[in-house]
Amino acid sequence: MAHLTGPTSKFLSAPFKSILSLPASLRPAVYATSQSRCLATSTDPSRKQPKTAIFFPGQGVQRVGMTTDWLEAFPKTVKPMLDQIDETLKVNLSKIIAEGPNSKLTATENAQPAIMATSIIILRVLEEEFGFKIKDRIDITLGHSLGEFAALVAGGYLREADALKLVRRRAEVMARCSKDANEEVGMIALVCEADHLQSMIEAIHSFLGHNSEGTKSDSGSDHDLPPVQQVLIANINSKNQIVLSGGIKRINELLTHLRQFAGHGPRAVRLKSDSPFHSPMMQPAADLMKKMLSQSSPTAKNEDIIMWPGLMPCISNVSARPFQSQQHLKDLLARQCVETVLWHDSIVYLHEEEKVKRWVGIGPGKVGRNLVGKTTGVRGFGKGGGVWAVSGPNEVESFLREFEQTDAMNAAEE
Repeated sequence: MAHLTGPTSKFLSAPFKSILSLPASLRPAVYATSQSRCLATSTDPSRKQPKTAIFFPGQGVQRVGMTTDWLEAFPKTVKPMLDQIDETLKVNLSKIIAEGPNSKLTATENAQPAIMATSIIILRVLEEEFGFKIKDRIDITLGHSLGEFAALVAGGYLREADALKLVRRRAEVMARCSKDANEEVGMIALVCEADHLQSMIEAIHSFLGHNSEGTKSDSGSDHDLPPVQQVLIANINSKNQIVLSGGIKRINELLTHLRQFAGHGPRAVRLKSDSPFHSPMMQPAADLMKKMLSQSSPTAKNEDIIMWPGLMPCISNVSARPFQSQQHLKDLLARQCVETVLWHDSIVYLHEEEKVKRWVGIGPGKVGRNLVGKTTGVRGFGKGGGVWAVSGPNEVESFLREFEQTDAMNAAEE
């Protein structure tokens, strides 16, 4: 690789740029020896490292130019990946990501594969340019909504090309569902006091006739409405934030009920999405996923589209627990289109039961890192743990340095 030049070079320290000027084959070893602890030491199987999770973002974090800095800094790794993405999808997605316009990138059928592709590009840069091997350094993987596909790639359950095809087809159907609604649809986030969340969720279920997140009771009035009028809690993101999905008119009726009759006054924020993700309207996307996941891999002849077992556990959005089998994964991944994303429950489970100490966010934006930090109470790094977001080349150096320092902290405590 040539010496780093252009806009990205200003992000990196002089020693770091010197390392980047070396051939890719030498860079990981030289980088490791420049740190207080080298990767070989920190991955010594006789030494127990802090349990680590890697997580990926969902739709809404896309931005025009989100791969540009990565391409400039690491052309040897990134350029072939971008070319392969375009070839796999038969769409010039790399140009849409790089140049926009924003309205084109934001379209669901482009935004979803673009975010997933960017997340995987960042992941491969860490692996190939710096020797940060996921199978050695990460224990658990998960993703928020769309991010679940990147998590399945990272965890060794989906091939990259297969995941791209799944995401693109799924997104096309989702976009069509929204256009066919014939009324205003979307998503609205509700923010309340942390100690009021559970009672607010119960009030929502009572109004809608749901008996739990993502399910409906036969006695509920909402159950008999057409899909466009059925509202669902699409996400439980944190201890004080949920997202409602469905027809905007019906959601507003629910908000009026909460404020006038249920004693709740949450702050409501309309999200920049014209699609009601994780609602009954997305049933055609769930049906498509079920069909595609029952077939063999489009890219690996005579092999199942899902590889089992993976390299590490992967957490399901639907169950907030690891997938238990190949068929279990297929069922829940299809159901994810129409059921609640239990993100908060997933983080609590990993934090309290699995004792995850390190959280590495990979992909555009910082939303995931902020939600994880909010739930775990971890800010920055220290005491053998931390929460990081790697969304641009300027963040790689500090992440790798701090990540290795947590290894040293952990070793000192042993």
